[in-house]
Amino acid sequence: MDTLLYTHPAFLAHNTGSGHPESPERLKAVWNALSSPEFKALKRREAPLGLIEQVRLVHNAEYVDAIMDALPSHGLIQLDPDTILSPGSGEALLRGVGATCAAVDAIMTGEAQNAFCAVRPCGHHAEPDRAMGFCIFNQIAIAAAHARAAHGLSRIAIVDFDVHHGNGTQAAFLTNPAFFYTSTHQSPLYPGTGSRSEQGIGNIVNIPLPQGTGSAAFQQAVESEMFPALETFKPDFILISAGFDAFHGDPLAGLKLEADDFYWITRKLMHLADKHCHGRIVSMLEGGYSISGLEQGSAAHVRALLER
Repeated sequence: MDTLLYTHPAFLAHNTGSGHPESPERLKAVWNALSSPEFKALKRREAPLGLIEQVRLVHNAEYVDAIMDALPSHGLIQLDPDTILSPGSGEALLRGVGATCAAVDAIMTGEAQNAFCAVRPCGHHAEPDRAMGFCIFNQIAIAAAHARAAHGLSRIAIVDFDVHHGNGTQAAFLTNPAFFYTSTHQSPLYPGTGSRSEQGIGNIVNIPLPQGTGSAAFQQAVESEMFPALETFKPDFILISAGFDAFHGDPLAGLKLEADDFYWITRKLMHLADKHCHGRIVSMLEGGYSISGLEQGSAAHVRALLER
């Protein structure tokens, strides 16, 4: 079965301004890593435009309308101190939604086993009615809601190994038993959420890690906390918020993971998916602000997805 890669040049047109850490160079680094001969088996697809109706599965209609109305014809608009709209942002946002939803459809119809969506901007901080932390539409949450709405799935797991807690994804599904959210993240760190006490209705498992956490402690936490909870939930689809900013030396964080850790957790998730949900996995690029970390992390992650 194939592994799909969804991406599009339009993602480069989301302009965040000079010096912003969430820059087009991030996506170029991922493309560069996945252009090597070892990834020739990747089936590459153009990210389609998503639908406003799909966005509204997670985001309030008023919020969605406000974002689309705010798109500038020139210049930049700040939604908050970190989060920017530019003339190219509208297409990038909709193609990010389209990529993740199309990937879910492709896996559910048997066209492929799994998929990686190389998109920007990232999305896991975007709450149902609020943009923040570089994020405007929460693509991974929208893909999860789409999996339920379009395919009738009843146990959808979202696994987030970005170094920052995905407060937006958690907020979207805090009281919905059809969804399970689990996150490893540095704490304390932006956005200040993600304590172990935040459990929703028993469908949230947060695993905060102290600054300086390296491979051994990360893997131990995942083995002892994340995977037992996923085994209990028994997902029928797994979605991954794949941030590579836990890589050592990332300028916005202080964990010390290696590329092998991203390979390791991806393979572990694949084994769990094989056991519970016919191997169904869709992954989406979230953070990562070191070019080396993005290149090494994304390569390790996709290398794992390709191995069957």
